[in-house]
Amino acid sequence: MKTEQTFKTKTGFCHILTDKIVLTRNGIVGNVAELTNGKSIYRTLAIYGVFAIFMLYYAYQSFVNQEWFWTIMFGGIGIYLIYNVIKSSNYSATPIIERNKIKNVEFKPAKKFLTRSYFKVDFEQIDGKIKSRLIMLPGLMNNGTDETEKALEIMKSEGLIKK
Repeated sequence: MKTEQTFKTKTGFCHILTDKIVLTRNGIVGNVAELTNGKSIYRTLAIYGVFAIFMLYYAYQSFVNQEWFWTIMFGGIGIYLIYNVIKSSNYSATPIIERNKIKNVEFKPAKKFLTRSYFKVDFEQIDGKIKSRLIMLPGLMNNGTDETEKALEIMKSEGLIKK
């Protein structure tokens, strides 16, 4: 059995070791992701939250002026952003996940032309909280189908996915 198996992700590589999963970033896409997110997702969620507040403010202003189209448009966008901020607050951007802390790994296939495939890894943090880490796989323009099959086979062979 190999001590390390590797597959491509959206922004770099995922290394499956015997005791942990390590996500590394490389190239321009990885560097930009490192600058914007770092190891925490909260900065991104805060930006979306502020944007949602502005959308709701504009929806209120449109409501006062009886501009119903803009009320619905800005209000819908604001509510959608708040919903996603709340939903995403349980995600983690940690680059290292200890395998003995992993509770579950799910594979989510791509929806053609809409989304890309990804793994959702539920794990226990040091403080005992259960967090989720998304491992986004390459898209169609980056040989995504072949890379997804390779990644899925590695995760199954390592016993992380039970199917």
